[in-house]
Amino acid sequence: MEGTGMRAISVVLLSAAAVMAADQDFNGRWTIKVEGYTARVWWLEVNGAGTPNPTGKFVGAPGGDMDVIPEMKIAGGELRFYMNKRYVRDAKGPTQPRGVYAAKLQDGKLIGEFWVEGRENAPRTKWVGTRAPVITDKDDGTWKPARPVKLFNGKDLSGWLPIIEGKELGWTVENGIMKNIAGANNLKSAEKFWNFDLHVEFRLGPKTNSGIGLRGRYEIQVLEDYGREPNTHSAGALYSRIAPRVNASKPAGEWQTYDIRLIGRTLTVVFNGVKILDKVEVEGFTAMAHDADEGLPGPISIQGDHGPIEIRDITVTPLVRK
Repeated sequence: MEGTGMRAISVVLLSAAAVMAADQDFNGRWTIKVEGYTARVWWLEVNGAGTPNPTGKFVGAPGGDMDVIPEMKIAGGELRFYMNKRYVRDAKGPTQPRGVYAAKLQDGKLIGEFWVEGRENAPRTKWVGTRAPVITDKDDGTWKPARPVKLFNGKDLSGWLPIIEGKELGWTVENGIMKNIAGANNLKSAEKFWNFDLHVEFRLGPKTNSGIGLRGRYEIQVLEDYGREPNTHSAGALYSRIAPRVNASKPAGEWQTYDIRLIGRTLTVVFNGVKILDKVEVEGFTAMAHDADEGLPGPISIQGDHGPIEIRDITVTPLVRK
């Protein structure tokens, strides 16, 4: 009897250890594609899976900030987390229904669904998460410039594509300047890039909000915020992730410049001649992300669906090994 009891206890302990090991497989960073929706991709980080109190961060719709997940749990091989956002426009009262994100691991991927509490019978949004790749390239002095690529020819929008399918473009070219109307489509370059220097010359109207997307994944905020204290939503910020060290914005109506270097996950931003981000690490996607294949070259993108922006030069210089 004693031997049988000890064997039973051993089986229970081994089973618990196996469950914990399986739960730990949720840990890490994930890039997420949403079924039937190509204009945005999501990002998820899970920590502490396999412990009683897993935690995480999330970038997704609606909105697009990198949010700390307020509630996460793992049970029965399912990861489930809840977000407090405005999912239902006509919802009334101080308490909004939460968004529910649930996923199981299958062949190394997260196979997930999203729905809103109280609307469980409505069609659910399906999504698939893939582990974010390890990117080893560093800004370590071993790179040299290749031939520059002018993404704007000063005449028309050749080489630019709409990001939101079926939506009017809303961009024109006048007197060598590309410009948008409020609520225009977001643009992406037809050509894709990996490591590069990017030079942008732009001009903003009052209260304008836009963004420049790197590889179609990481947004450098464009904002008319002259004279304000810097934060993670300021001009030059890696949107909602890393604030610039100073606000280098000029007043509305003046031409401004970004000189951006991205090598692997290492990012440097010089804004109007002032270095505001210096070799910071890009951990993952921001709100503008629309290209989920993080280990591959991606396009340069421009946000057009907020305020008016004018661009007279946007040039990419690919970087190659010396």
